[in-house]
Amino acid sequence: MTSKGTESEHPSVTLFRQYLRICTVQPKPDYGAAIAFLEERALLMGLSCQNVEVAPGYVVTVLTWPGTNSALPSILLNSHTDVVPVFKEQWSHDPFEAFKDPEGYIYARGTQDMKSVSIQYLEAVRRLKGAGHRFPRTIHMTFVPDEEVGGHKGMELFVKRPEFQALRAGFTLDEGMANPTDAFTVFYSERSPWWVRVTSTGKPGHGSRFIEDTAVEKLHKVMSSILAFREKEKQRLQANPHLKEGAVTSVNLTKLEGGVAYNVVPAAMSASFDIRVAPDVDLKAFEEQLQSWCREAGEGVTFEFAQKWTEPRMTCTDDSDPWWAAFSGVCKDMNLTLEPEIFPAATDSRYIRAVGIPALGFSPMNQTPVLLHDHNERLHEAVFLRGIDIYTRLLSALASVPALPSEN
Repeated sequence: MTSKGTESEHPSVTLFRQYLRICTVQPKPDYGAAIAFLEERALLMGLSCQNVEVAPGYVVTVLTWPGTNSALPSILLNSHTDVVPVFKEQWSHDPFEAFKDPEGYIYARGTQDMKSVSIQYLEAVRRLKGAGHRFPRTIHMTFVPDEEVGGHKGMELFVKRPEFQALRAGFTLDEGMANPTDAFTVFYSERSPWWVRVTSTGKPGHGSRFIEDTAVEKLHKVMSSILAFREKEKQRLQANPHLKEGAVTSVNLTKLEGGVAYNVVPAAMSASFDIRVAPDVDLKAFEEQLQSWCREAGEGVTFEFAQKWTEPRMTCTDDSDPWWAAFSGVCKDMNLTLEPEIFPAATDSRYIRAVGIPALGFSPMNQTPVLLHDHNERLHEAVFLRGIDIYTRLLSALASVPALPSEN
């Protein structure tokens, strides 16, 4: 017998750590190194590999395992290659070393969001293919850039291209989130990101005077209205134990701008808000509410959007739906408890759902603290390896879903 200290590492974990060391950190991700890594995996696994440049320097890599029935729509497994920035001084280990501690925790940016899932896809396909399995539906794995800064030079462009249409995706899996309990979270929708900048103009003057109709006074009124709404939504969430965060609209004041000196009353001031609108909200009515708050504050108060998503979609989680039945059936067979939720932030799934393709967000990480975008982001190797087992079963079931009435 070998002691724990001298055991050889599971090859899938070694591959995961290799991928984590590729520094695809925003704002200057090394996409070239990620593409080279994926091309090598495709070659070793006997998969076709296509690179689609959706914008200059922004490439979507597609690995394909053909099914036995090319007439059937495919299964699309999506993941993004970029990761968010780090504050190295706040980490106990180098965030791009993929350090593994004696307990089996792997520390690196991207362990949870979402390089683990990328490797789990690859390893599940490799395992199934190596065992001689073939399934009716083709499986495509897409590795996309730019997700962490909105996907505007990634999936948003890709879904409009003929190369995407040629994939003929019938169902998609994309990223989810860790769950600190025994359960696994699965996301069937997400909130719409609205980034709103409110600008107020008013009378300027000397800082010693009681000037009427100032920009600051009016901006304060709008901010009070919007933050009162925030408090109302927060209370609604806290008062109902059945509500999850994604089911209410969140608001945060993220930026204040204006002013030139202590003794000058400014002629203009602005406040920026990050609003995540719940998918059941009437978006037209909500925009009218924003307009009303600005009007009530006085003349010269306007707002503009830095981002405005207006196509929220919900993927069916009813047992009568063949995709959900296949997905949840595997989880039931494996004794996995599922918690269906609305994703509180935004992922590339919104672009996929908006073109009519059902998508579930699922990162098989239970008994794991939620550390995406946090310092010391980490994942236990046992959780990672179990995720490969889960995906192996999920892919078998999803790629075997018989032709749906809509596909005939």
